[in-house]
Amino acid sequence: MRHQKAHRKLGRTTEHRMSMLRNLATSLINARDERIVTTLPKAKELRPFIERAITLSRKATTLEGDTAAVEAVHLRRQAAGFFHAGNRQQSATTGRRGAPRAPRTAGVLALKRLFDELGQRFKDRQGGYTRIIKLGRRDGDNAELAIIELVDNPREREAVQAASKRAKPAAKKGATKTARGGDAGEGSGRPAKDSDKAGRGGRRSKKTESTAAEQDTE
Repeated sequence: MRHQKAHRKLGRTTEHRMSMLRNLATSLINARDERIVTTLPKAKELRPFIERAITLSRKATTLEGDTAAVEAVHLRRQAAGFFHAGNRQQSATTGRRGAPRAPRTAGVLALKRLFDELGQRFKDRQGGYTRIIKLGRRDGDNAELAIIELVDNPREREAVQAASKRAKPAAKKGATKTARGGDAGEGSGRPAKDSDKAGRGGRRSKKTESTAAEQDTE
């Protein structure tokens, strides 16, 4: 029987493993390029973990009716469990009464970006929000590394735009060359050369006939 074998334990206790996955999810959402480098087993465990949170944010964008606002708050609270909580003990962090509050944690910022931006981006996508790219083994401990990234990230969108820009000038150049080739063929291109050859051939034949006539007279 395969009891308690649903996920990789990663050599950690449950509390340690969940805390690590929350940290990785926060780093992936807040990353500028929307990608992080980690070991392959961690990336494979992070993939379903973060995709469930993205699914909750995607559902929040499709809510309708009178209870949409209440259901959106419920989904946001469910997704908050995939990240570390915000600042709960303000008195311990500020030090004294009336002092300014401590800045929000990265988990709160990740949750905000998840529902404000990523939910709209993946609104029409039915799963498959992340991609894993293997990098080979690391020097030292020989651990297998991998990149886990969100699909449709800024780097990918810039590459698509650059490719489309390069394709447009190439198509225009091809059309221009075709037009020029057609004009040359229709004008005084090859037919003119053929006529010149014909003319040159006629002159040579006349000279040959004249020399042959002179030799006969002699």
